[in-house]
Amino acid sequence: MTAEATPDTPLDEWVMLAYRIPREPSTPRIAVWRKLRRYGVFQLADGVVVLPAAPRTREQFDWLAEEVIEAGGQAEVWTAAPTTRAQQQRMREKMTADRAAEYDEVTAAAETLHSLPDTAARDKKLTQLRRRVREIDKRTFFPTPARDGAETILRELATAVPATQAQVQR
Repeated sequence: MTAEATPDTPLDEWVMLAYRIPREPSTPRIAVWRKLRRYGVFQLADGVVVLPAAPRTREQFDWLAEEVIEAGGQAEVWTAAPTTRAQQQRMREKMTADRAAEYDEVTAAAETLHSLPDTAARDKKLTQLRRRVREIDKRTFFPTPARDGAETILRELATAVPATQAQVQR
């Protein structure tokens, strides 16, 4: 849905996690923060994060809420919708930009592989970059052209003959 959507089109539903976790011990707090980062959340405020509502995101937040409570904190999972299209668009744009930056990092790393003379090292790095794209895909809720660019360069690298092999074949 875009900001140009008609007024009668409903706003997206989001799943929201509101939590508070004790500062000490820090291990559970850090574990929660890492999971939230891995999920690709939009942070509304300190201790309040959202994701587009889907069975998977609800389940992720339900499990995380249990972890917070087990660590002595407080957590609630809600479904919500922004009150304006501008709020919704801002969340979508931020999440898209965050994912685009991650895909751009993959693209930049892939571009350096063209000059790697060691085929085994190149293939290993290519496998790592493909795994990274799959990880980013899990938290990509809105399409971004940066994903297509990363996928294209990885595909090109997989079919390219390393420069050293090309020289040997001549």
